[in-house]
Amino acid sequence: MEKLAERLQKIRRDFHQNYAERSTQEFKTCKRIQEILKDYPAANVFPIGKTGVMAVFEGKGRGKTIMLRADTDALPIQETNDFAHKSIDPNVSHKCGHDGHTTILIGVAEMLQENPIEKGKIVLLWQPAEENGMGARAVLEDDKFAEIKPDQVFALHNLPGFPLHKIVYKKGAFTANVKSLIFDFNGKTAHAAEPEHGFNPAFAMAEILEKCKKMTHNEPKDENFFLITPVYADLGTKDYGISAGKASLHLTIRSWSPELFDQLTDELIREAEKICQRENLKLEISWTQEFFSNQNDEKAVEIIQNSAEELELNHQKINEPFKWGEDFGLFTQLIPGAMFGIGSGENCPALHNPDYDFPDEITLTASKLFYKILENAV
Repeated sequence: MEKLAERLQKIRRDFHQNYAERSTQEFKTCKRIQEILKDYPAANVFPIGKTGVMAVFEGKGRGKTIMLRADTDALPIQETNDFAHKSIDPNVSHKCGHDGHTTILIGVAEMLQENPIEKGKIVLLWQPAEENGMGARAVLEDDKFAEIKPDQVFALHNLPGFPLHKIVYKKGAFTANVKSLIFDFNGKTAHAAEPEHGFNPAFAMAEILEKCKKMTHNEPKDENFFLITPVYADLGTKDYGISAGKASLHLTIRSWSPELFDQLTDELIREAEKICQRENLKLEISWTQEFFSNQNDEKAVEIIQNSAEELELNHQKINEPFKWGEDFGLFTQLIPGAMFGIGSGENCPALHNPDYDFPDEITLTASKLFYKILENAV
């Protein structure tokens, strides 16, 4: 296993340095994964979801089809680290650990090659475009996925702030529903000295933002957790003699419950429409970057827990979901499964920080746990 750990570290750092690509642009990454998988002839390897990769291992006997998923995309963040494997692209870097997740699944592929599962079918998915919420849907809509029909699906995410190697899990919601709402306001420009001759969106925006503040319940321990975060606003131009006639407001909204999410966002939209009608504004509404909540199946979580115990790993059941969105949630909405976490260090920089780097120490631990999950699931 020591040689495998060294090999995986080399692979992970190569991905970090040379294969940091933004969502939907993972062309080099896709090609590189397929090149590496040539070392494992037991797998049927093919592209999926435009820039994703899938490897299928067939057991000799009948059994369940179990899918493991890793994500592959990077972020438009300038890296501040100065180590030897720093990203060669100054504008894109792996600041969420997807280089590590990708490598973990390569470790599983090697284990399956060396010690095949006796029955069932194992599907390894390297999914693109997790960061913008487009990758899972692209995979699901690919005709090749319809032939797979997984019985269960599993994924992980590294977790800064938790001790190295610690396994974190919970039943039910593991991550939040997250979706971004865009309000575009169209009024009428006027002279700044005579704003009464136009329709300025500024006060409508202010009123809607006040409504957002009142609706927000940022208490993760509560089932009715609901958080609206203003992320971008644009109003008029820097021409001080002109009363603005156009504006845009972008909000990111998250909750544990899909039903509560729909109920409260509908309420917000109705209120915004009422305000805009009163202010003589035309309101255009659009949505972007949709992430469904990871809804962890009870039996899948039991498999994760039992597998961690068999490997004598430190593990913890948590009470509250994580507030961030994760594209794997779309899979768990449709297929029984679960996402779990693995600690990447109590002093590890936070995800999406410019000084973050995936800790190589946990790669082999995660690969072993995934393999044990497969043994217990099929």
